[in-house]
Amino acid sequence: MTGTNTVSPGLRVLAVANQKGGVGKTTTAINLGTALAAIGEQVLVLDLDPQGNASTGLGVPPEARTRTAYDVLTGAVSLTDAAVQTAVPGLSIVPANSDLVGIEHDLINDAGRPYKLRDAVTALIGRARATPGQPAYSYILIDCPPSLNLLTLNALAAANAVIVPVQCEFFALEGISQLKDSIDQIRATLNPRLEIQGVVLTMHDARTSLSREVADNVRAFFGPKVYESVIPRNTRVAEAPSHGKPILLYDYDCAGSQAYIRLATEIIERERQTKAA
Repeated sequence: MTGTNTVSPGLRVLAVANQKGGVGKTTTAINLGTALAAIGEQVLVLDLDPQGNASTGLGVPPEARTRTAYDVLTGAVSLTDAAVQTAVPGLSIVPANSDLVGIEHDLINDAGRPYKLRDAVTALIGRARATPGQPAYSYILIDCPPSLNLLTLNALAAANAVIVPVQCEFFALEGISQLKDSIDQIRATLNPRLEIQGVVLTMHDARTSLSREVADNVRAFFGPKVYESVIPRNTRVAEAPSHGKPILLYDYDCAGSQAYIRLATEIIERERQTKAA
């Protein structure tokens, strides 16, 4: 089913990004999207990873991905036409597949290639203004691949802000300053409005001193940018994608579900403060 939402004037585009792999970007994107939808927001998840894990995790199998993020970036379809409604009311996704692997080659001669997604979002806003009265997206969450390639550049050029998942394990701090440097560089070149909305600690195990030490170090580095809500290491969260469900549908009462609900509430509060500033 194709998503029919337009976009609200207060649309916020948030990229979920970290150049390091295995930190919980996809898990955060799909479960945050679900939690935001659960508290009444209208959300579009954009899968920008050629592996398509966000699409799988939200129950969109490969054979159902007839219009994808690749088609959006190449200008073949709009975000609205590529959006697929998920099993979660208020949550749609633009799916991805391996076609995205070839995007750099296919856009190599296009001088505007870092801005393809920004242009698609601008078109979405224009289309919404032309067709008032429909349900409106309030958030676009972009699941980025684990590298600073053209796909991530498109996400950061289109985004208002970045959510940075950081895994509470030994190598978590490796490259974290480089990520901040990359965001600063994007701000200086492609997107002056870009900011870090917040840093979310994932896969936290309160029983280990390592998790506590990493959490303390991340908070020391990023200060108040780090959310109070921490995502615990949770077997049910890890199981959910194999069933094509976000954790809030797979096991609402587990610790992981409740953590994402708290995180969504915290992000909404920061968004309200941003809009009021």
